[in-house]
Amino acid sequence: MSYLAYKLIHLLGIFSMLAGLGGMAAHAAAGHAKEDNKNHRTLMFLHGFGALVALTGGFGLLARLELESDGVFPGWIWTKLGLWLVFGGLVAIPYRKQTLARNLLFILPVLAFLGAYLANYKPF
Repeated sequence: MSYLAYKLIHLLGIFSMLAGLGGMAAHAAAGHAKEDNKNHRTLMFLHGFGALVALTGGFGLLARLELESDGVFPGWIWTKLGLWLVFGGLVAIPYRKQTLARNLLFILPVLAFLGAYLANYKPF
């Protein structure tokens, strides 16, 4: 597949994860419990599907970059993998810590921006 195809796959995954996390965070921030959310399973699916697709697309992009670093990833890639883990773990926050759910709505775009910055500028 082409670099552009992998980029679109990667973006689909990121958008799916953000939609799932944002939906859960908005519902929890409004003071609702997980049991009250009829779409909880759908949002969890979006998050899980997005995580898998973002990782798959990301490694496809890496294969197309043809990095020559003796088998060691540059720092920006490790940071992006760390962000992927953070996004994966954030799914536990909204309903367990409802006081943080509202803050999560502000944190998610900032983390997504950080990921985009790292991918585009490759600072380290």
